[in-house]
Amino acid sequence: MTDTPEIAQKVPFPVEVTEGKTYFWCACGKSSRQPFCDGSHKDTGFEPVKYQAEKDGKVLFCGCKHSGKKPLCDGTHSKL
Repeated sequence: MTDTPEIAQKVPFPVEVTEGKTYFWCACGKSSRQPFCDGSHKDTGFEPVKYQAEKDGKVLFCGCKHSGKKPLCDGTHSKL
């Protein structure tokens, strides 16, 4: 078990979200359904992060898994 997530990609995942819908962002980096959880975090110590869309539109979900604004991108990937 590690306390460092795998980097899924070093750029954000742009996703069209729907107002009121709940999304579960992958925090471990192991999911095959990036940027969303597929249960691959089992036995890792990571848990998915719940995100509820406040409005319809594009959201940039963190791809590097190191954002300080999880689950959203804050540009941390540019420093890795």
